[in-house]
Amino acid sequence: MDIREIIDNGPITRLQYVVVLLCFTLNMLDGFDVLAISFTAPSISNEWSIAPATLGVVFSAGLLGMTAGAIFIAPYTDVLGRRLMVLIALAVISVAMTLTGLVNSLWQLIVLRGLAGLGIGSMLASLTSMSAEYSPLRRRNLIITFVSTGYPVGATIGGLVAAWMIPEFGWRSVFFAGGALTAAMIPAVILFMPESLHFLLEKQPVKALEKINNVLTRLKQPALESLANISKGSGASPSVKALFTPERRQSTILLWLAFFMCFMTLYFLLSWIPKVVVDAGLSLDKGIFAGITFNVGAFIGVVLLGYLADKKGLRPLIFWFCIIGALLMLAFGFSPAIVGLLLVLSFLLGFFVDGGFAGLYPVAARIYPTEIRTTGVGWAIGAGRTGAIFGPFLGGILIGLDWSISAYFVVFALPLVIAAYATRAIPSDAI
Repeated sequence: MDIREIIDNGPITRLQYVVVLLCFTLNMLDGFDVLAISFTAPSISNEWSIAPATLGVVFSAGLLGMTAGAIFIAPYTDVLGRRLMVLIALAVISVAMTLTGLVNSLWQLIVLRGLAGLGIGSMLASLTSMSAEYSPLRRRNLIITFVSTGYPVGATIGGLVAAWMIPEFGWRSVFFAGGALTAAMIPAVILFMPESLHFLLEKQPVKALEKINNVLTRLKQPALESLANISKGSGASPSVKALFTPERRQSTILLWLAFFMCFMTLYFLLSWIPKVVVDAGLSLDKGIFAGITFNVGAFIGVVLLGYLADKKGLRPLIFWFCIIGALLMLAFGFSPAIVGLLLVLSFLLGFFVDGGFAGLYPVAARIYPTEIRTTGVGWAIGAGRTGAIFGPFLGGILIGLDWSISAYFVVFALPLVIAAYATRAIPSDAI
């Protein structure tokens, strides 16, 4: 049975909508959990008298955990299954978020942000793979990018929640809320998210035939009587070497470079925009709303890119989104501290920077076949996370050195230009 052909040519069923909605919701919670530290940073900094460079270390701790999760844990998804990895990650994230609300020292904050990042990093690749494997080719770009919009939506909701909760209940309440919401998704995944059909057919875990037929019934397809034999080594963890075979080497290197550069600038913006706006002379609530408008713009930009990608192609769209994003970085850096202007520019930065970046997820999902898809996506995200670690840390150093806003926004515009050209250079037959 060609499962890919069935999904590509058949109508989109209720089960597929459920899978996509769950992946979107989980990505939304990741956005809330990751950006919680950004929205609470000004309050933590004031309460604990933390310098910008030290705050950059706190930001980078979570991103370091996400990198380790994406590189070292996510590949085991191709052995354990997408669904089980998601459940393990949710348990880790919910515990780490809840305990973060109880910290009373800097090192505890750093360790717990790293642990939360570990769970988030190990789950993100599974969400991309699951949404790709349950979506038809004619809508795959749109669906994968739609799932990725959950991240800025969660960050936007997180900003609104933080703006209300911090004055009323203190910054710790934001982490308690994140932990509770994440824990609530565990039973939802158990009840409603099936395992990937591609994984079940190719790895054939215990009761594979029963699980496959259950999913096929929900897809309104005939059941199978038996499964084809698979090779004995099919259960082994995919090696990163599989990403560097002659036919994939160039695509992998360019994809990693694009992820690294986009992550570097994106996480500088996600981590520092609220504080940059406050440092420009505006109030804390204006700083939080600048972060919110950034993420609203990101949501709209990602959805539009996903819609257009199925018509215009991914590479040219990502290229121009990144180039325009770089120009907007310069505009933001040289703008006067006028509330309306900064909010508009924050919105446009989110639209183009996050919109262009989100296009890399469907690129990664389409480059690699099912048996190494989560490994390939996980390592691409992991390569990007090194840029995400470096971006906020470098931003903290530059801000601590009293560089002007215009100077460090020029610095962080350059990676977007590099990402644009790296994406355009990926071989066209790989996308």
